[in-house]
Amino acid sequence: MTAARLRVDDHARDAAGMTYVYPVVSRRAGGVSVGINLNPNNACNWRCVYCQVPDLKRGGPPPVALAQLEAELTTMLDEIVHGDFMLRRVPEGARRLNDVAFSGNGEPTMSPEFPAAVELVGRVLARFGLAGRIRVVLITNGSQLYKPAVQAAVEAMAGLGGEVWFKLDRAPHDGFSAVNQVQLKAASVRLHLAAAVARCSTWLQTCMFALDDVLPDEAMLSAYLDFLASLRRDGITLQGVLLYGLARPSMQAEASRLSPAPAEWMQALAARIESIGLPVKLSL
Repeated sequence: MTAARLRVDDHARDAAGMTYVYPVVSRRAGGVSVGINLNPNNACNWRCVYCQVPDLKRGGPPPVALAQLEAELTTMLDEIVHGDFMLRRVPEGARRLNDVAFSGNGEPTMSPEFPAAVELVGRVLARFGLAGRIRVVLITNGSQLYKPAVQAAVEAMAGLGGEVWFKLDRAPHDGFSAVNQVQLKAASVRLHLAAAVARCSTWLQTCMFALDDVLPDEAMLSAYLDFLASLRRDGITLQGVLLYGLARPSMQAEASRLSPAPAEWMQALAARIESIGLPVKLSL
């Protein structure tokens, strides 16, 4: 492995010289997160304007070599648990293993091997005595949660102390999402979110930023807050909201048009979310 220090502002997928496994220091996780990248071809079914993946393209992942994934995860955890990885690679104050996270360079649930990969992670964690001691996180746009196999894998994650981080950047509505660059149906988003909540502890993750120096207006914010309130009324019980801003530069064509929202603005939005009755973890 390379000796470079990990940084919050750099989540390079090749940080360990592996195909599927990469370590990061995560501001939202509050420590070291071992990422699993099932999309090494940089392909995704969405194209969020703030995405940090270079050369992002539309599509799905190639077949995953599960034996290689298991070997890489085993090597990475051995370095962390039994080696000097934390001392060599991680800044002081972040030297704790927080989770194994399905994230990477595209939507992880697009991979047909996703259910097998969840089972594999559980097996490797048990081998290191980490099962139930650290979280297994799925960072997802939720688009595949209508599939029984994906639902079953999410339910299996719950048995591993798992969490789903479900992307919802703006209130869903029928039509084109300028932030996520996809056609969405509000009813489908709600159904997919309900499917996640019913099977595993689920947080929303929301990215807020200014576009062309213009922040989301009151109509956008009210629609977002009304949607959150409607979930509570309908018994779709979230753990809370992971509210975050721009920490790393976008690698998309819109990058020069994006800028961080002011801290005071983000804090005010967090307070409005909390007034609905949802906990907020704010990362500026």
